[in-house]
Amino acid sequence: MEPTIQDAADFGPPEDGLQRLWTPHRLVYIGGEAKPADGSVENCPFCRIPAGDDEQGLVVARGGRCYVILNLYPYNTGHLMVLPYRHVSDYTDLEEAETAELAAMTQQAMRVSRAVYAPAGFNLGINQGEVAGAGIAAHLHQHVVPRWLGDANFLPVVAQTKSLPELLADTRRRLAEAWETAGG
Repeated sequence: MEPTIQDAADFGPPEDGLQRLWTPHRLVYIGGEAKPADGSVENCPFCRIPAGDDEQGLVVARGGRCYVILNLYPYNTGHLMVLPYRHVSDYTDLEEAETAELAAMTQQAMRVSRAVYAPAGFNLGINQGEVAGAGIAAHLHQHVVPRWLGDANFLPVVAQTKSLPELLADTRRRLAEAWETAGG
């Protein structure tokens, strides 16, 4: 006869003295379930987000040609992405005005992050194409990832887990409130 499981405490790893941080919400990302079926405008989440609610879409700021959102699957707290509204996949296909606004909004994202979280540095980058690591390669997006001294975070190495000290909704609110006043 199989034992019955009454609650989560009845099921789990053997007693080994380790704590576990379960993150089942990440399975959607890992399994690619939320990934667009193709690279079309109709299936692009980055094309849908600007038409919706800022809080729901994690929109931090809007410009004339580009906008800024929180990464739904952040590397660190405050991980932002700067995107053109236009569905374009290649950096070389950006119009001059889009390139200028993408750069200006990236600079402001850094200023705002410094004002709100005081990071020691940043990782900035565009994963150009799926082979380069772009989760959604069909719509260009620039990552702005704040970094702190000592934030090497051992959990991804030993537990395949990221530890984030703040909820995305709180991070979005703090960054959005500081967008117009932070920096220059």
